[in-house]
Amino acid sequence: MPAYKDSKTGKWYTSFYYTNWNGVREKKMKRGFETKKAALEWERDFLMKSQANLDMRFDSFVELYIEDLQHRIKENTFKTKNSVINSKIIPFFKNKKLSEITVKDVIKWQNELLAYEDEDGDPFSQTYLKQMHNQLTAIFNHAVRYYDLKENPATKAGPIGEKEAGEIVFWTKEEYLKFAETLMHKPKSYYAFEILYWCGIRMGELLALTPEDFDFEKGILRINKSYQRIDKRDVITPPKTKKSNRIIKMPELLCEEVKEYINMLYGIKPTDRIFLISKSFLHHEMTRGSEAAGVKRIKVHALRHSHVSLLIDMGFSAVAIAARVGHESIDITYRYAHLFPTTQTEMADKLSTIRKGDEENVKENCNRIQTFNYPYVSAWRSRGSSHVL
Repeated sequence: MPAYKDSKTGKWYTSFYYTNWNGVREKKMKRGFETKKAALEWERDFLMKSQANLDMRFDSFVELYIEDLQHRIKENTFKTKNSVINSKIIPFFKNKKLSEITVKDVIKWQNELLAYEDEDGDPFSQTYLKQMHNQLTAIFNHAVRYYDLKENPATKAGPIGEKEAGEIVFWTKEEYLKFAETLMHKPKSYYAFEILYWCGIRMGELLALTPEDFDFEKGILRINKSYQRIDKRDVITPPKTKKSNRIIKMPELLCEEVKEYINMLYGIKPTDRIFLISKSFLHHEMTRGSEAAGVKRIKVHALRHSHVSLLIDMGFSAVAIAARVGHESIDITYRYAHLFPTTQTEMADKLSTIRKGDEENVKENCNRIQTFNYPYVSAWRSRGSSHVL
């Protein structure tokens, strides 16, 4: 494993042959190292990586993980994963050998995250803590599944953070109507929020909508794609999940509104996007409209929660709601149950009524039993029996 010094630059480089995964012998050269030791370390780590040797450094394995993963997931998902990996995971583990990372190392990393505070004294959110830990777990799972790592130290260390941090904030129908009234002089904003609220779709799904997604005769909207802005590029992807491919029946008034809006768009083609706006634009309009209407500020995504809460309040089942919004029914059952604290009170009141009736029946039955058995009980007691009747 030789290393060489470049007489012109004064820096070190390494040049060697190796056998790739296809069994083909290739030459590899890497320049620009400040020291001979750094050049040799890079060569040694490269050879371990090419052979999938678990003694490679953690950051080298992450390169393999990313190569294996990036063509199997959506671009925006990959971008999010990569950001977490590079900023929150690699800086801590990068110099450690993959095979030597222990449960104690993971716990130490977790403790650093839990102790973190930004310049305002705020810690990481519970959801972000969970996201970071899940990503580390996914990296080690990949090593276990495909590269024969013995066990996953992140799984043994246990999770941190929570999936849902606190209760979901949402609008009642009355609050939404006050908000919508402030936008009526801005058609683009008004119609965008009308679709978000009355159909319960995601922002990415809204921004991907085209005229051909609507069938106004049948009153339906087809959701089959999502819009993302990635690296200054407009990217259309499949929806978030398989369940997200769905057909939504629109309220009659909304059909008329959307039809009117599309007719306002001069020269629009069936496959053109009808909302050429950004997510930041929607956030800005949410802030402006909330202040003007005098209602609490919620996130744009919370309009989806507001739609679900409205449907629950109208008495629709979790299965029906899940099909409309592209969720699993069990998610609706557990995720949104807390949106209606009064429901719990109503349940308790009804249970109390039923229980009260049962208690009266029990007392009546006990009195009957005691009256019926009274002569036998007296005779039994007079004999001094210690047995329970």
